[in-house]
Amino acid sequence: MATTKTTKTTTKTADKADNYQPTLKTQYREKITPALMKEFAYTSVMQVPRLEKIVINQGLGVAIADKKLLEVAQAELTAITGQKAVQTRSRKDISNFKLRKGMPIGLRVTLRREKMYEFLERLIAVALPRLRDFNGINEKFDGRGNYTLGVTEQIIFPEIDIDKIVKMFGMEITFVTSAGSDKEAYALLKEFGLPFKNAKKNN
Repeated sequence: MATTKTTKTTTKTADKADNYQPTLKTQYREKITPALMKEFAYTSVMQVPRLEKIVINQGLGVAIADKKLLEVAQAELTAITGQKAVQTRSRKDISNFKLRKGMPIGLRVTLRREKMYEFLERLIAVALPRLRDFNGINEKFDGRGNYTLGVTEQIIFPEIDIDKIVKMFGMEITFVTSAGSDKEAYALLKEFGLPFKNAKKNN
């Protein structure tokens, strides 16, 4: 009997895990998609732009002189994103910077699906409001429906213990969308809750 109960409990736990949906993923399906269909007069759900991935990059030139800093930054970025950060390496020799081809010069994480939505939710709800004198983010897109946000300090993320900080590291967070234009990408990210500076004026 005990074995049967344990099996049932395990099955229920597995079912809950299978049914788990990040809040923003549900919001995209139930609220954002209908809103964008109305705004842009799409005739099919397939036309609605999607957030395909979030790419976080850190350039760490200081790592050339101190490899321990690279290890610290890698551990921090892994904690922030919930996914192991991978090293990016130089593609050529640059003697002026004592840089040789293949040397680690930065870090990268590419988030998709559930982890992407979870990171976005933490970024919007917790991290960005912790920026000093924060009054919204800029609206400059790349012309292809993608948006990059620069963050100067990793301490805005709750996963980082300020008392254990070795050095301040900045990062670039790129939102890659399926949008056919910057206007559509802006509308998508605004609906997700990214706090653009002029969002209220545009509404």
